[in-house]
Amino acid sequence: MPAAPWSSAADLPVRPGEEPWTDAELAQVRKELKSEASGLRADIAKVRSDIADRLTDAVGDAGDDEADAGAKAFEREHELVRTQNAQDLLHQTERALQRIDAGTYGVCESCGKAIGKARQLAFPRATLCVKCKQREERR
Repeated sequence: MPAAPWSSAADLPVRPGEEPWTDAELAQVRKELKSEASGLRADIAKVRSDIADRLTDAVGDAGDDEADAGAKAFEREHELVRTQNAQDLLHQTERALQRIDAGTYGVCESCGKAIGKARQLAFPRATLCVKCKQREERR
C-alpha cells in the first residue's frame, strides 16, 4: 500500500521538541544522498573494472611464486569486500531517497514512530529510531 501523499517537508515526522523539517533542509539531505549515490556507483564501476582486469591478467600470473599469488588473491578479496560494502551503502542511500519521495522519511520501520530529525541529519540513511536500533544491536 503506497504511503499517503504529503505536501511539504514540514509533514515529515519529528520527535517532540524538534523543529519541523524545512523544504531547504530536506532538499539538502536529498542533494547529499544523490551525490553520495553517484560517487558509490562510480566507485563500484571502478572496482569491478579493476577486478575484471586482474582476472584477465591471471594467465600472465601463472608463473608467480606462492607469495605473489597469495598477495594478489588477498587484493582481489579486499576489492570484492569493498565492492560489497559500497553496494550495501548504495542500497541504503537509494532506499533513503525512495523514503523521501514516498513521504515516509523519518518514520521508524520497526515501531512506526519518528526517528528524529537530529538523527536523520547525522545519519540520513537511518531507518530505525534509537530505541529500536539499540534493541536490534542487542540481539
